[in-house]
Amino acid sequence: MPSEATPAAISGEEILSVSALNRLARQALEQRFPLLWVSGEISNLRRPASGHVYFALKDENAQVDCVMFRNRSQLVPFRLQDGLRVEARALVTLYEARGGFQLGIETLRQAGIGALFEAFARLREKLEKEGLFAAERRLPLPRFPRRIGIVTSLQAAALRDVLAALERRARHLPVAIYPTLVQGEGAAAGIADAIRTAAERGECDLLIVARGGGSIEDLWAFNEEIVARAIDACPIPIVSGIGHETDTTIADLVADCRAATPTAAAELASAGWFEAQAELRRLANELRHHMQRRLQERMQRVDLLARRLSHPGERLGRLRAETAHLASRLGSSLRQKIVACRTDMQGLETRLAVRRPDIRHAQRDLDELAGRVRAAAAVGLTQHRHRLQSLAASLGHLSPQAVLARGFSLVRKSDGSIVRSSAQLDDGDRLRLTFGEGEAEAQVTRRDSLNT
Repeated sequence: MPSEATPAAISGEEILSVSALNRLARQALEQRFPLLWVSGEISNLRRPASGHVYFALKDENAQVDCVMFRNRSQLVPFRLQDGLRVEARALVTLYEARGGFQLGIETLRQAGIGALFEAFARLREKLEKEGLFAAERRLPLPRFPRRIGIVTSLQAAALRDVLAALERRARHLPVAIYPTLVQGEGAAAGIADAIRTAAERGECDLLIVARGGGSIEDLWAFNEEIVARAIDACPIPIVSGIGHETDTTIADLVADCRAATPTAAAELASAGWFEAQAELRRLANELRHHMQRRLQERMQRVDLLARRLSHPGERLGRLRAETAHLASRLGSSLRQKIVACRTDMQGLETRLAVRRPDIRHAQRDLDELAGRVRAAAAVGLTQHRHRLQSLAASLGHLSPQAVLARGFSLVRKSDGSIVRSSAQLDDGDRLRLTFGEGEAEAQVTRRDSLNT
């Protein structure tokens, strides 16, 4: 089989198919351009059911088609949309089936913050290798915290959201605030110091680290290693409520529990008390309804007993009269029953006397029948004995042995066949003769035929 042609080996006279041309063009592009970064604005974004992402990257003067396969697009840490400026790590290639020039996107980052994303990825990989994200390092949240600490800025809207949620769900719960900057220069060190201060004081058994939403630059203090180390070293369970639901920081990954928003963090911290209050309200309602039902039952029973209450003498007199009446009815009923039973017994005795059999006559009839049976059996037995003797004599006359005993003999050939005529014999045949007593062998020396 001939080897495939390469772009350098193609002569101007060689005729190529469209498929071969596109394949050579793709190979030339992929060999010429290394994996590179391209900056542009996303346009015409499409997400088919396959999970792949198709879009165009454009600037003021040109655009290029791009494809990002599903396994790559799932790793993008932000939401793709038309108009978003991005930097793409891409492979220059050509889609052979349509001959379309395109970029195969390996990864994306928002334009202008690529360095931040790279730093985020490096720190995440480092801390993950050290095991700071491992589930077994996470502390369980107390179901009923006695006091909650909040690490955030005093001017932050997140603080108001957390306090409002706690007021709504666990009003009795005391709160300690550890103020710190959450954005800008020195914010990371301030957050770490506030966490360490809360740990040293030990006045809280649950800590919330909170901040409202913002860009990656606004949230960057929570991506610093100093904050991650402080969270990991804190002996108090920490709930992180940083940014919005789509925002993920290093602090979220290290914290013992991550909430989507500051309000959600307050709800998680007060979940035990909130559920307990709901359960207490439910039990109180059940107890109230149960007590009302029991009171109603007792009141109805008191009313019934009050109606039944009477003087003991009256009740004894009434019971005495009822007893005398029942005794009279019982005596009359017993007498009537005895009379009826006596009448029934007399009737049964009369019927028994009428239907009683005469055993003496039956015994005489039985003796007579027994004598007749014995006589008939003797006569029948004699008749059968005589008939058997007659049949035995007739059978003896017909027996072949009786015929032989009168002087006849039975002649058989060597093959066992009976000889009935001399025509069946040949000279020299050996014969077997059976007599009335014994047998003998003979040989044919002469044959005579009888003429009738």
